[in-house]
Amino acid sequence: MLNALEPFRELTTLQERLNRVFEDLLPTRATAKESGEWMPAVDIYETKDAINIEVEAPGMKQEDIKINLENNTLTIYGERKFEKKEEGKNYYRMERAYGSFSRSFLLPDNVDVEGIKAKYKDGVLTISLPKRPESKPKEIPIESEEK
Repeated sequence: MLNALEPFRELTTLQERLNRVFEDLLPTRATAKESGEWMPAVDIYETKDAINIEVEAPGMKQEDIKINLENNTLTIYGERKFEKKEEGKNYYRMERAYGSFSRSFLLPDNVDVEGIKAKYKDGVLTISLPKRPESKPKEIPIESEEK
């Protein structure tokens, strides 16, 4: 007798195969950490006037972060350097990642690239990508036909 869930077994197997393909192409935080690469967490959100990118970069100095815009692609480069081991320190565990990173984002057409601003405060890099005025929502008044 056939199990009622058996038809879905093939779909589950297909999903597992697709997951492995994507893991190979796009490293997750866990696989990046295992390979010695570092990829800071990023939040991207939109407001009425701008698209904002927040990059988590605690323990980094502002001068160790660079932002580049080329061909409508915003790239953030950085390096968190490992401090020399000091005499008398015996590490039991080291979970913080160190090294270079690079994150790139293709900008939508509605971004005013001339107005991009960035600030770094409390370990968070915030990049504000203002929207072009013509792309912001605009209310259209309705004219009355009354005389």
